[in-house]
Amino acid sequence: MKITGLARSTFYYQQKVLQAADKYAELKAKICEVFNEEEGKFGYRRVTLAVRKAGFLINYKTVQRLMAELGLKCRVRVKKYRAYKGEVGRAAPNLLNRDFQASQPNQKWVTDVTEFKVGGQKLYLSPILDLYNAEIISYDIARRPLFSMVGAMLSKAFARLKPGEKPILHSDQGWQYRMPIYDQRLKAHSVTASMSRKGNCYDNAAMESFFGTLKSEFFYLNKFSILDELQTGLVDYIDYYNHRRIKLRLNGMSPVEYRTQSVQA
Repeated sequence: MKITGLARSTFYYQQKVLQAADKYAELKAKICEVFNEEEGKFGYRRVTLAVRKAGFLINYKTVQRLMAELGLKCRVRVKKYRAYKGEVGRAAPNLLNRDFQASQPNQKWVTDVTEFKVGGQKLYLSPILDLYNAEIISYDIARRPLFSMVGAMLSKAFARLKPGEKPILHSDQGWQYRMPIYDQRLKAHSVTASMSRKGNCYDNAAMESFFGTLKSEFFYLNKFSILDELQTGLVDYIDYYNHRRIKLRLNGMSPVEYRTQSVQA
C-alpha cells in the first residue's frame, strides 16, 4: 500500500525520525550561546571548554561536528608575527632564551610596543605580560611612542611586586629599552633586563602571540572612526582577556582565574 507516493514502511520510518528528539538539542543551544557571547571569537576547542564548565561532558570532536552543522565558524584571522625593526646598539643578554614557562607569578615578564592605525592616525600600546598565566599585568596607551608610555607601564608593574620578587623583564632591542633610564628603573626595583637577539621575533614569541590574538579577536573584527573609540575598546578587551577569555593551557580558566586559584591552593 502506498501513502502519498511512499511505501508504508518508508513513510513511518521518516515520520519516526522527524519526531525523534534531538539528543544534542540542549548542547547545541549552549554552543550557540557561548559562540554568540564571545562574538564568534571561539573555535571548537575553547567552545568545548566553555560548555564543559557549564556541566556538559562532551569531547572536542562532537563539538566540532555540531558547530559545523550549526554553521558556526570562528571569525578570528590567522595569527602572524609582525616584522621586527630593531636598531643597532647596546643590549642586555638574552636571559629568557625562549623559556616561556614560569612556575610562579612575577617571575618572568615580557613586553613590547605595538601600533594601531585609524584614519591616518596612530595609537600605541605598551603592555607587560606575566608568563606564569599570560596575564597582562600592566599597560599604557599613548598617541606617540615616547618613553613616558613605557615609564608609566613600568610604574604600574612595579606596584604589583611583593617583597623578595625579582622578575626578569624580556623585550626586543627597541630604543626605549636601551635608554639608561630604563635600565636604572629596573635595577631600582630588582628587575633584571633580558633582550631578544637582533632581528629575531621568535625570542619574544609570547608577546608577539598576545598581539596577534588582540588584533585578530578585537582590532580586525571592528571598525573605528576615531582614536578615542579604539582606546576605549582596547581597555575593554584587555579586561576581557584577563578575566573572561579562557585558555587551553590554563585548564580552561582565564589568566586571573588561574592566578587566583593558584594563590588559594
